[in-house]
Amino acid sequence: MKILITGGAGFIGSHLSQTLVDRDNDVTVIDDLSTGLYDNIAHLAGRDNFRFIVDTILNLKTMEPLVRESDMVFHLAASVGVKRIVERPVETIETNVLGSHAVMSLAAKYNKKVILFSTSEVYGKNASLPFSEGDDCVFGTTQKSRWSYGCTKALDEFLGLAYHKEQGLPIVIVRVFNMIGPRQTGRYGMVVPTFVRQALRNQPITVYGDGSQSRCFTYVTDLVDALIHLMQKSEAVGEIFNIGSTEEITIGDLAQKVKEKTESISEIVFIPYEEAYEEGFEDMAKRIPDVTKIGQFIGFKPRTGLDKSLDQIIAFEKEVLNQ
Repeated sequence: MKILITGGAGFIGSHLSQTLVDRDNDVTVIDDLSTGLYDNIAHLAGRDNFRFIVDTILNLKTMEPLVRESDMVFHLAASVGVKRIVERPVETIETNVLGSHAVMSLAAKYNKKVILFSTSEVYGKNASLPFSEGDDCVFGTTQKSRWSYGCTKALDEFLGLAYHKEQGLPIVIVRVFNMIGPRQTGRYGMVVPTFVRQALRNQPITVYGDGSQSRCFTYVTDLVDALIHLMQKSEAVGEIFNIGSTEEITIGDLAQKVKEKTESISEIVFIPYEEAYEEGFEDMAKRIPDVTKIGQFIGFKPRTGLDKSLDQIIAFEKEVLNQ
């Protein structure tokens, strides 16, 4: 197949690109490198079935022929990471909303299947656990820029489903829960690579808040496997799927686990949200996905537990540090 991946130089996009190239698909990646890194896909540059274009998805002159020539689009390009969202809210809103509109309008024009990446953030402050695809989106006040990311991704979902209803766009929406793995940046608040790098350097491991907030971390290859299964399922069109692990851990316990696994002498330091982000910052206490639906559709079940995931990430970061 001819596959277009927006944001393909990012952490998840690079793993997806590699797998699809290895399976003999013709893969084109477009990325403006605002958060993605060329190093993530440099090893694919010499492959005959891989092409990389540096540009923004808002450039319709570039995007239209790419969408027209493709069989399928994986739309990952977005502003991500809590820190970036708080610091650059205008960019977050414009990139996520206008970028998704550009991709989906072209996909609808040429009737191309789209896998739209959404996020667990769309559940917002909903306290009903685990989160199921039909649950309400509950956001905080618009005065808290932290909620803008979830709102923009919810709007992307509304827009994608509207194109599906009115123009027959074959779209599948995936809500991703806290993916981790090699190549993930810690620049924008991603907690696992941050903790691992701090621990390996014996620097303070910085936990934001009191550490009682919990998350479920999923290894990136489990996500990629699920995506490839979904792209082959015609019954998935028009549907929304949670993809994630149900193995829950508090951020405080995660910091301790990383410290032990790296045999670090780092001190674990707790930093108030107000110092880390902005005054009045609000966070989700828990994020636990209900993965019943995707399990029924494709038999999805995470295969890589947290301990194994951390071991592989630590090994990768050690190699980077040694280089």
